[in-house]
Amino acid sequence: MKIDRVITGSLEENCYILGIEDKVLIIDPGDDIDKINKIINNRKVLGVLITHRHFDHVGALSYFDKNIIYDRSNTEEKEYKIDKFNFNIIFNPGHSSDSISFYFKKENILFCGDFIFYESIGRCDLPGGSEPDMAKSLEKIKTYAKDIVIYPGHGDKTTIGYELENNEFLRTSQTWRWT
Repeated sequence: MKIDRVITGSLEENCYILGIEDKVLIIDPGDDIDKINKIINNRKVLGVLITHRHFDHVGALSYFDKNIIYDRSNTEEKEYKIDKFNFNIIFNPGHSSDSISFYFKKENILFCGDFIFYESIGRCDLPGGSEPDMAKSLEKIKTYAKDIVIYPGHGDKTTIGYELENNEFLRTSQTWRWT
């Protein structure tokens, strides 16, 4: 599977385009549909995966068929198969009430939106955010393999292991507050 990152919009959101042969999945089409379409080229879009519905992650969503959109409103925490793409949904509220991640077990990669960033996490002080929910989601992700590569909604990729060692929100067992 080939992964292309398209940085979109004023908040520099990461839109990912996953390709196998002449088919793609799109994760979080934030904005800049022309940039996204340039990477898609003439390949068939099989699905659009939405980690959460903040404006910077869905700005170009209206350009895609609504029947191929996967988000918190129409998914369960289970495995999905779309053609040659296989992934699991992980619910991880905290940054927003509708936050989910897409875990591609075979490829050992996780697309998590604004749940976890390199040495940080997503804000919990926006509407729909919840510090207690984020704390539970962080505990949940600690049970996954340390070598899973995390592709966040903003910034550079990282791994669960690196974040367990270097991310203060994952290292501490103390209660924390977003400031």
